[in-house]
Amino acid sequence: MRTNAWMSIRYRPGNSDKRPRNRWRFLAVSRGWGTWQNRPDMIPEKAFAGLLQLDDKWEVVAAEFETQPAERFLLVVRETAKLWPSLRCPETNCAASGVVCHDHAEARTWRHLDAFGKRAEILCALPRARCKDYRKVWTVTAPWEDKGKHFTRDFEAFSPTSMREMPVKRAGEILGEGDTRLWRMLTAHVRDAHASADFSDVVPVGVDAMNRRKGHNYPAVFADREGRRVLFATEGKDHWTFEDFARELGRHNGHPHAITRIAMDMSAAYRKGAAETLRNARVVYDPFHVTALVGGAVDEVRRREAREGDDDAKSSLKGTMHLFRKNRENLTERQAEAMDGLDLKNLATGQAHRVHLERSDIHRTARTGEKARYRLEAWVHWAEAKCERWGELLAPLARAVKTIRGNPEGILAHWDGELSTAFLEGLNSVFSAVKRKARGYRSTDYLVTMLYFVAGKLSMPSYPSHGK
Repeated sequence: MRTNAWMSIRYRPGNSDKRPRNRWRFLAVSRGWGTWQNRPDMIPEKAFAGLLQLDDKWEVVAAEFETQPAERFLLVVRETAKLWPSLRCPETNCAASGVVCHDHAEARTWRHLDAFGKRAEILCALPRARCKDYRKVWTVTAPWEDKGKHFTRDFEAFSPTSMREMPVKRAGEILGEGDTRLWRMLTAHVRDAHASADFSDVVPVGVDAMNRRKGHNYPAVFADREGRRVLFATEGKDHWTFEDFARELGRHNGHPHAITRIAMDMSAAYRKGAAETLRNARVVYDPFHVTALVGGAVDEVRRREAREGDDDAKSSLKGTMHLFRKNRENLTERQAEAMDGLDLKNLATGQAHRVHLERSDIHRTARTGEKARYRLEAWVHWAEAKCERWGELLAPLARAVKTIRGNPEGILAHWDGELSTAFLEGLNSVFSAVKRKARGYRSTDYLVTMLYFVAGKLSMPSYPSHGK
């Protein structure tokens, strides 16, 4: 009678007269037809079977420790006769229950959790089943296997804890696995968890662009402001990213018309996307982005004046880049002295900087929307008059003031509910730190996967005990 195909693995002690480098020397390794020799000392095997939580359909027939080429526990597993009555033909139109063993696939290994501080792997030649009626042949799925075909469920449950706290490449070095395999496994889990996320209660959202690498792509990130979680991220910063977000909402029981508020920057693309896609949402321009708009204009004025101004202006503005990018209270003592030494009244940059400080003061000190509206209107008239007097040198600032004049309600909405993209800005800081540490995200897809994993508040899959 022909028995199950298997890799017979036997061992014997090394030469006791010498201290061998390997405690056990493995023999064998012949693939073919043969039986595993029953041994009375199967206590380690039974212990490992309990750790793997195998039911009576599978058994650990050997638990060996290797020292070459690397130290590891090798757990040899095979099916038992009780497996076959429990299987059914996967064909929909086949009602037969007569499933038998056809043959076995090539033996392969799965990485398991370390045992006693040593690497542990499962070795198994998975059986291939055959339906006696339908004649269909298929490979039986191992009960310890999940998303990654190289790892056990328990290993996949443990490894993400390290990937959440450190670069995947570093986690791979600690776990003894290549980062490509870990990325593949993590991506599969995150993709499934994100697909099952529910967005039906999402009402206020925020959107911001995250700079993955200077001069490269900018993933647009949509976040649930109340739930403080990332909902969706996609490459690009155009108005069609809002269309992608609307489709994503529909896939998760949400609807774009249910969004009542959206915090975002003042870019034309975002304004167009929000108007066309989120028609019921009140737009809120975050103070950070308004500050960035005017601050960027000041910086452009400084560069233009340093390039096109008179000799005194060129001399005065040399080495002053950081002076105008900080608030007065954030300047160092040396920088404050340098700022005091500038003749700001006679510099276009000084005038632009003063306009910038006055606008920042509105956001910092106005307590109500009514007061903010009054002060913002006065600021716009004052800034426009100043830009007109100084002419072309203040043209960048004039464009910024024009943008603010055309979008007052979005700016003033900050005082009504104070919805902002601060949560997204916090995430941006986290990912900036990630890049500084050279964590090695090699594509936008990796960044989006990690973004969902870290900040998506996903219900990552749990791993039920085998055989229960």
